Amino acid sequence: MAEIATETAQVNASLQKCLDVVTDIQRYPEWISDIKEVRILSTDSEGRPDEVTFRAAAFGRSTNYTLKYDYSELPNKLRWVQTSGDHTNKLDGSYTFDETDSTTRITYELEAELKIPIPGFIKRRAETLIINSALRDLKARAESK
Repeated sequence: MAEIATETAQVNASLQKCLDVVTDIQRYPEWISDIKEVRILSTDSEGRPDEVTFRAAAFGRSTNYTLKYDYSELPNKLRWVQTSGDHTNKLDGSYTFDETDSTTRITYELEAELKIPIPGFIKRRAETLIINSALRDLKARAESK
């Protein structure tokens, strides 16, 4: 059964800087510590990554999954859905952006379902770690640009 986890962070950067970071998917390995490799399978009509395969390392394991991105709600939201994965059935999520003056509030939502059942408290701890790490890394990247 899939569970949804959500976290929000205030980033001291403009909405455009935050969008530049999250849509530059091929550079994810430079600032997301768990992402080891990105392979862009297709792009949309504007040249943005549309379907992307990732190799990630987490908890001492390597995993591969492919995400399909949906840019139709930009600049307010970037969505993705998993199309395949070796350890996950679902890894769907979104970034929602709310700009206020010189800062941007980013909400990260992730719906994850593993192929192998694990106890709920371990799954929730892993989801929290993934989301907190992703937002922390995104905040650091956007604020450093």
